[in-house]
Amino acid sequence: MKKSLIALAVLAASGAAMAQSSVTMFGIVDAGVGRIAGDSSVTGVFNSGNATSRLGFRGVEDLGGGLKAGFWLEGAIQNDTGTGAGGGAAGPGFEFKRRATVSLMGNFGELRLGRELTAGYDKPSSYDPFGQVGVANFFGFGVLGSPSRIGNGVSYRTPGNLGGFFGVVHYAFGETPSNAAYDKAGNYLGLAGGYENGPLSVTLAADKLRGATAAQDVTTYSIAGSYDLGVVKPVAIWHSEKDNAAVQTKYNTYLVGLTAPVGPGSVKAAYFNVNNKNTNNDSSVFAVGYVYDLSKRTAVYGTYARLDNKNGANRILGNGTTGTNGLTGAAVGLGNNVNGYQVGIRHSF
Repeated sequence: MKKSLIALAVLAASGAAMAQSSVTMFGIVDAGVGRIAGDSSVTGVFNSGNATSRLGFRGVEDLGGGLKAGFWLEGAIQNDTGTGAGGGAAGPGFEFKRRATVSLMGNFGELRLGRELTAGYDKPSSYDPFGQVGVANFFGFGVLGSPSRIGNGVSYRTPGNLGGFFGVVHYAFGETPSNAAYDKAGNYLGLAGGYENGPLSVTLAADKLRGATAAQDVTTYSIAGSYDLGVVKPVAIWHSEKDNAAVQTKYNTYLVGLTAPVGPGSVKAAYFNVNNKNTNNDSSVFAVGYVYDLSKRTAVYGTYARLDNKNGANRILGNGTTGTNGLTGAAVGLGNNVNGYQVGIRHSF
């Protein structure tokens, strides 16, 4: 009888512990048909035209006293071919390279360790009406190699009770030996802060990635904001990147755009410019699209974009250099223009 009572007590205790924690599997599957045309063209099935296809697991445990522990594991999938590739990875194997973090959260804010979006990219890039994907992707971020994600990092985020103000501090270790020619190589420091309350959202961010040599260090600055008027939400992004070479390379980029609810979905539009301040070769993109929500988790969408290259630039729609997921390889001559479209389906779970 005594053993039975002990066993029941253990089961009750374990049940209470399980009730205080949760694990969720989540994901997005996004695919469609599209075309990118420059001097040559490519047409086919693509993935991640409206949102990055992904698979992830996240969980939170209530530790009591306002303290929580959590984890987040997330990787990208190439559902047009059935392979997997984490964010920042070129191989076919599935990896949790979009995010792999463990956290402590409480009234003090949140402390994270692992791989995640950088402070200089995370919030500023979120103002892109097209979500940093597809033929209309704003490719101004990372033109000199500044990372969108980084591993071996430690970050701190302020709590959400500061009247709309927020801040992020992010440091990542390059893990370069002290006897290396440049022992700071790979180190990263990022700062971001802003105000988000009601219809107004404003963000300022800066970061620095140490390169293989001091001349290859890359520093970025960003200012972004939006204001939701109800019938339309205008957005703007300004972003600058520069290296540390004797003859410095510098890029200035900007985006203006909007989203507007129309029917059971939303219209999106954006215009952006990417300019190399050394050579003055620049590229400008105009894009427009519509997302039709079939339910809270499923939508169909269409996007059209046109890119104009000037002064010897030969950038392409998508990531600016090769295209976008499933639509790569179209040739673009110096100063020539590019057109592209996508129609697809996005489902989340």
